[in-house]
Amino acid sequence: MKKIFSTSKAPAAIGPYSQAVEMSNTLYVSGQIPINPETGKLVEGDITIQTVQVFKNIAAILNVAGYSFTDVVKSTCLLSDMANFKAMNEVYARYYPEKQPARAAFAVKELPMGALIEIETIAMK
Repeated sequence: MKKIFSTSKAPAAIGPYSQAVEMSNTLYVSGQIPINPETGKLVEGDITIQTVQVFKNIAAILNVAGYSFTDVVKSTCLLSDMANFKAMNEVYARYYPEKQPARAAFAVKELPMGALIEIETIAMK
């Protein structure tokens, strides 16, 4: 049975989607951009600051669903510019110091609200 998860500690969806959906012990976390959930606004700053905010949002969603970063099996990182890849990786490595999930990273033309990064996440129990 499909279960929907939502928390006020992560930004509300800015479209017709759920923050996360769980099915068969797998949690699918929608792409998170660096929105501060308290203000509803994109955090100002470089790729490092924005990536940290994205991970705060992912952590809040994982937590409300009873998961953690150790349960993450796949991430997809969307970057507005591949020049930000190295700095994004440095932040990413803090959250996955060992047994890293599978991952894809792409440069895209544009992200919602002018964000520099968006990350979607899949976790399993």
